[in-house]
Amino acid sequence: MMSPQSLWNRIPISRSLLLSTGPAVGSDLGLTLPLFSNMPVQDRHNTSQTTVSSSPPATANGGGENEDEWVWNEIKAEARRDAESEPALASYLNSTIISHSSLTRSLSFHLGNKLCSSTLLSTLFYDLFLNTFSSDHSLISATVSDLRAARQRDPACISFAHCLLNYKGFLAIQAHRVAHRLWALNRKPIALALHSRVADVFSVDIHPAARVGKGILLDHATGVVIGETAVVGNNVSILHHVTLGGTGKAGGDRHPKVGDGVLIGAGATVLGNVKIGEGAKIGAGSLVMIDVPPWTTAVGNPARLVGGKEKPKVHEDVPGETMDHTSFIYVI
Repeated sequence: MMSPQSLWNRIPISRSLLLSTGPAVGSDLGLTLPLFSNMPVQDRHNTSQTTVSSSPPATANGGGENEDEWVWNEIKAEARRDAESEPALASYLNSTIISHSSLTRSLSFHLGNKLCSSTLLSTLFYDLFLNTFSSDHSLISATVSDLRAARQRDPACISFAHCLLNYKGFLAIQAHRVAHRLWALNRKPIALALHSRVADVFSVDIHPAARVGKGILLDHATGVVIGETAVVGNNVSILHHVTLGGTGKAGGDRHPKVGDGVLIGAGATVLGNVKIGEGAKIGAGSLVMIDVPPWTTAVGNPARLVGGKEKPKVHEDVPGETMDHTSFIYVI
């Protein structure tokens, strides 16, 4: 019986790349062309082995190029290990990760295939993502921060590669950053088209104008809605079915402003132009229509501050990073 390593070694690179799923250029004309016919040749065949260290470089704490490179090397190493242990995924892993020369190209390719349709082709999205990510390095640095957030905060996240390929909250945020960039460049029709595809495919609805920081975790992500004038800070964690919406009776600046390090529990709804202070915590299922001071907890429907409005209980941890949903229960 052939070993997984032997089977992996026998996979022709060019053939495996052509096995990618999703509509190809010319598919509506009955043609069968590769999904990335416009991808540089070196990216289609770059499968050289990379030596990966067990920890990020000491200079990588600020989300710079060294950290970006370290995370990308980790992703490629994880993908190679997965391909060896699960040969059925070898072609998929090769086309989405191993064959690419950078995280930017891998992410652009993967998002293009995830979000394409019969009329919005994968190559169109690939070029759109690649050009946008390449034009602003802060976008891919934010991507790396999001990958680290998922890996550190979610015990179900077994690897960076797992997050990159399978976490729809992560993918939705990366696509939103591109849509937001396009919106800022006044390319609103294509920004809205991308927003629509993200909502259809990932069940995450973030208006292109909404401003979102880095180190974001959309845990499970299904049903998350973030309105047009909302602002979300850095190192924020948001669970599924969370709404950052308007009250329905006001125009202009009408959505919540969420500070750094905030944790918003599953099913919570925050309405109106209210401020959720740095390090605050919103309990699952809460309806919040009031400002929440920094480092406090709001729970209930309608929400109230734990400890009372006059002297609310203050916590010392950063909920958006610790993911502690229940500590407030013991102090009510």
